[in-house]
Amino acid sequence: RSTFGVRGLRLFVDGIPASAPDGQGQTANFPLGSAERIEVIRGPYPALYGSSPGGVIAPYTADGGTPEWRAGVAGGSNGLWRASTQAAGKVGNYNFAVEAASFGTDGFRPQSAASRDSAHLKFSHTTDDGRIVMLLDRQVSAALDPLGLSRAEFNANPAQTTPGATQFNTRKSVQQTQFGLSLQQALGGGHRLELMGYTGERALIQYQAIPVGTQTPASSPGGVIDLQRNYWGLNARWRLDRQYESGRLTASAGLASDRQDEDRRGYNNFIGPALGVQGTLRRNEANRATTLDPYAQLEWDSADWTATVGLRRSTVKLSSSDRYIVPGNPDDSGAVRYAATNPVVGLRYKLAPTVQAYASAGRGFETPTLNEIAYRAFGGTGLNTKLAASRSRSVEAGLRGRGDGRAWTATVFDILTENEIVVLSNTGGRSTFQNAGRTRRRGVELSGEAQWGKLNVTSALTLMNATYADSFTTCDAAPCAAPNVVIPAGNRLPGIARQQAYVQVAWEPGWAGSTFTLEVRHSGDVQANDRNSDAAAAYTVMNLGVRFQQEQGDWQLREFARVDNLAGKTYAGSVIVNEGNSRFFETAPRRSAYVGVELVRRFR
Repeated sequence: RSTFGVRGLRLFVDGIPASAPDGQGQTANFPLGSAERIEVIRGPYPALYGSSPGGVIAPYTADGGTPEWRAGVAGGSNGLWRASTQAAGKVGNYNFAVEAASFGTDGFRPQSAASRDSAHLKFSHTTDDGRIVMLLDRQVSAALDPLGLSRAEFNANPAQTTPGATQFNTRKSVQQTQFGLSLQQALGGGHRLELMGYTGERALIQYQAIPVGTQTPASSPGGVIDLQRNYWGLNARWRLDRQYESGRLTASAGLASDRQDEDRRGYNNFIGPALGVQGTLRRNEANRATTLDPYAQLEWDSADWTATVGLRRSTVKLSSSDRYIVPGNPDDSGAVRYAATNPVVGLRYKLAPTVQAYASAGRGFETPTLNEIAYRAFGGTGLNTKLAASRSRSVEAGLRGRGDGRAWTATVFDILTENEIVVLSNTGGRSTFQNAGRTRRRGVELSGEAQWGKLNVTSALTLMNATYADSFTTCDAAPCAAPNVVIPAGNRLPGIARQQAYVQVAWEPGWAGSTFTLEVRHSGDVQANDRNSDAAAAYTVMNLGVRFQQEQGDWQLREFARVDNLAGKTYAGSVIVNEGNSRFFETAPRRSAYVGVELVRRFR
């Protein structure tokens, strides 16, 4: 449902939050070029990480070992290009890794060009009884917004852009800098102290396609969003790891606190007849989000059984101080507080040396972000403090196995959510939200990987039925003075496919350091609105790739080529949920190709 970024997931990089204190996250901040591994936590357990019950994604970057330098360039269809360089090394107990990258594309559709410059620095120091990690990240990005297409526009020409996008030059630019520091110190007797702190600043300017006439009322916040955010957080944790004759005990307890200060301004997106420019000030407020979460977790691991229990108490406060008070736009200062206690229990049992059964259950809690409460419904001014937090109960159970070059998992899950936060209206890039009663998500997840000689096969399948369990009312189209359409219980949640499948076959013939890959990706149809009156069709696409690698002494050269959407299929890659003008569909690129090369130098 998020208009930008990631919601419902808690993001970390090397154990330091990449999600803002209010819950909004940006996967674009991930330094994937330096990533050594990516951990994904799903099911009920993410409730132990804060008010984002959907899951946790946590990449960990390489520390740096044997000194090396690498540089790469790539280019392809639609004006895509990327250049990057990395350096890493180790001196005694000190490790460092640095990465800088630039990316750009003209985009598949008009008004869809984008660029991003990023830098990542990691410094770590390890001793016999402790470890210190320091992170510094910087990102500057700019992207034009082609907006969505109506059904008629998509059918007529899926590569076009709606006129409003070019008239108002819809776009967004972001600058972000973040610094993080973590400390681990052994205390003896299996006890350990872990401290983490981070701070950052983020600036965002977005130009929306809000019609001039809509901005006339005094209550309008305009068509330009100007955000300046400063944030910080602290986390102190005690851990105990102790081995007994009958098993291993692991315990932890801690306190996490975060704060985000936001200066939000709104401006008209016109000056006289000129559109897409910053005009008169229409909104000015100081917002704040704070969290305070004590938590604890206990795990007992024996030869066959592993039992886990956890508890987290989350308190989130959102407040606003209005600094734009004029006739027709009164003082809209206010605050709202959310709190919940979320327990989690889990059990794993070894059925055989290579097969394990597992089950878990827990409660989750997700609060609105400052972005989601930024606008009241039906043109009202100030924050939407009536928006409640959603609460969920989730259960999952499954089997997993590993051995003889094969690994697999099979999981069933059931999630019941109360006060689901859903899109009420979405027009010109601006969204308002409401609570929609109960929703239910039930499904099965299967995954596997197998190696047969020079052939490796990786696959995943998700079957999910996500529906509204209660009826509610919502807006049918823009403008909307009040909810005017009843959504019956049983309707599918928009933006979620019932089926998703992925298969990758990789073949390493053993010559020229080559690897050939074939990917097949399938998605079922996706409903575009709560009424289920339109949907993006199901699609299946194939991708081909090849990599080569040569080595000469301390030098290594890598080349790759890739073709996505091999058959040139036309399909909607995503939908804009409940778009008020029925411009739901965002077209995915047709057949596209790109090639690249990377040079590596190791210093032994």
